[in-house]
Amino acid sequence: MHSELLLEHFRNPRNVGQLPPPAVTIDVSNPACGDLLRLSALFQDEKVSEARFQVRGCTASIAAGSALSEWMIGKTRAQLNGLTAEIIEQAVGGLEPASKHAAVLCIDGAKAIARSAVS
Repeated sequence: MHSELLLEHFRNPRNVGQLPPPAVTIDVSNPACGDLLRLSALFQDEKVSEARFQVRGCTASIAAGSALSEWMIGKTRAQLNGLTAEIIEQAVGGLEPASKHAAVLCIDGAKAIARSAVS
C-alpha cells in the first residue's frame, strides 16, 4: 500500500518535462526493473535553479522523480552527491520494500547530474 504523499506525487507530479540547454540532462535506468529516469537541471551560482524529470516506470518511480525534482532546487553539486534513500523515502512518505528501487534510481540520477553539471 502506497502512502498518501506518494500517491499525491504520482497523481500530480511536479516539474515534469525537460529543460533546454544550457541545462544538463542525463538518463539513468534500473536494469532490474526497467525503470528509466531522465533528469534535467539548470545551475546558477553553483546551485540548481530549475529541475525537471521524466520517468518511464512504476508508480513509486514516478512519485520519487517528482519528489527528487522538488528536493534538488537550491542544492549544490556536493549536496546532490549526498542524496540518500532516506531523503527520497521521507519525501514520498515511505516506500514499500518492493519499491525501494525508486530511491536508488533517484540517487543515481542526482549523482549523474552532479558529475555532468557545468556552470
